[in-house]
Amino acid sequence: MGGVPTVTRWWSNRSDPERVELYTRWSFYSLFAAVPLLALAVLNAAGEDVPSAAVVLFLAGTAGTVAAGVVVTRRGLAAHHLGEPLAPRAIVVAFAAAAVMAAAGVWALDGGEPTPMAPWAVAVPLTAVLTACATVWTTRQLTAPAAVIGLLSAVASYLDGSPVPAAVSQGVALAAAVLAVVLAFRVTVWILDVVREMAHSRGVQLQLAVAEERLRFARDLHDVMGRDLSTIAVKSQLASALVQRGQPGAAEQLDDIARIAEGSLREVRELVRGYRTADLGGELAGARSVLRAAGVACSVTGEEAGPGLPQEVQTALAWVVREAVTNVLRHSRATQCTITLTVPEREVRLSVVNDGTQSTGSAWGTGLTGLAERLTTVGGRLRAGAEGDRFVLTATLPGATS
Repeated sequence: MGGVPTVTRWWSNRSDPERVELYTRWSFYSLFAAVPLLALAVLNAAGEDVPSAAVVLFLAGTAGTVAAGVVVTRRGLAAHHLGEPLAPRAIVVAFAAAAVMAAAGVWALDGGEPTPMAPWAVAVPLTAVLTACATVWTTRQLTAPAAVIGLLSAVASYLDGSPVPAAVSQGVALAAAVLAVVLAFRVTVWILDVVREMAHSRGVQLQLAVAEERLRFARDLHDVMGRDLSTIAVKSQLASALVQRGQPGAAEQLDDIARIAEGSLREVRELVRGYRTADLGGELAGARSVLRAAGVACSVTGEEAGPGLPQEVQTALAWVVREAVTNVLRHSRATQCTITLTVPEREVRLSVVNDGTQSTGSAWGTGLTGLAERLTTVGGRLRAGAEGDRFVLTATLPGATS
């Protein structure tokens, strides 16, 4: 039982692209794990009078097909992720091993009563390798080999003693089945591409949101400083000219420069203080904007009760919103986030709930720990943790509407 939480934690710490990549990879590997089971079924159907050379060749072809198919799958997924073609040598080796297995299987079944295993002995190894090629080959490239596998299966069925109509029917059915299986695996690769693209797009959206906030701050700073610095530059030049000419008025200009500089410094401090401190209304509005930009649906309830709260309570709750939203963006795979502000009698409660569980453990990170300490200084308390498939963060503070 001790290993289960570790495996669960390992899986939950994987990103969505990593999870889909693992699922896709092991789906391919599971297909190759079934190939030896087919080999046992073929040998069982072959009876007792089977040439030893056929058995050895068949088992060698089976091992080669599995090994080469796994290699093609691994290299194919890696090449597909990088947008590069798969080396043809690996594909040739894999198909050669599958052809050896198929030929040895038909040889082992030769001489006995007609059996449905003959066409399958040909179709399965070749289909397994063709499926591995689906990591990089397009649907059009996969269709012709699927038809060839159906034709070879029909030939194997005919050589095993089946009538021509039955052999043709089996070949057509197997060709359709092969194409369906191969395209199903091709779809999993396409889904992996979509998930990776979505994760990349989400990262770009977050970077754009950060860049937008930086531009806003730069714009505000320019508005505050631009006019004052221009005035200071003009007055400095005027004072310098007055001093050089020995004319009166330089002192007044320098006094104006000092006064403007002090006023500008005060405005910059207010701007930076407003940027670094937290405002509840601004943080709630920013939470909606940033989360929606990141593809997370966000709803806010009870926002109208915020302006009536004491200033220190508003500031503390604003820090809660900022930290909670940061955790949603950095540590979860949420698709929906709900922020609820309620003001029951003699207390204020803010809850942030998202559907992307952030951690399977109970330990808090430095962000939540620091937030809890900040709330403690104003008599509040913080509760945060996973509840089923949701992560719930609740801050409670004493306070009454002013």
